[in-house]
Amino acid sequence: MISEKMQKALNDQINAELFSSYLYLSMAAYFEAENWAGFSSWMKKQSSEEYGHAMKFFHYLNEVNGKVTLEAIEKPKTTWKSPLEAFEEAHKHEIYITNRINDLVNLAQSEKDHATNNFLKWFVDEQVEEVSSVDQIVNKFKMVGDNKVALYMLDKELGSRS
Repeated sequence: MISEKMQKALNDQINAELFSSYLYLSMAAYFEAENWAGFSSWMKKQSSEEYGHAMKFFHYLNEVNGKVTLEAIEKPKTTWKSPLEAFEEAHKHEIYITNRINDLVNLAQSEKDHATNNFLKWFVDEQVEEVSSVDQIVNKFKMVGDNKVALYMLDKELGSRS
């Protein structure tokens, strides 16, 4: 049986993952409006992935006879100064989510909740990949600077994400 404290923390994480999905969808809308179809496509896929993360928590809570409690999702930002700024914000957000996952692991360990601790291992690994992926993109933006041809090629590259 899952503790009330762990259940609340996992419900809070569902909300954080849904906000992540919403934030990346907002970034996709921003990119569409700025005519960056590739960047938008990348963010749409990221949004979908984050929704999937929320659903993993949702299903897990149900599997352990917990109660899923959905709360309001914070309104995301809608504009950025540049594609670089949006991806820098995505990078900061992934670090924030990583810290939240680490806090969940610490809580599961302190409560000797081995099932939840085991469940969270996938997210620990996933966050390493998430932070690294966005960090690489930010570094590419910094490398190309304001070069329009290079930005066009980066937009194309990110649009090919499967």
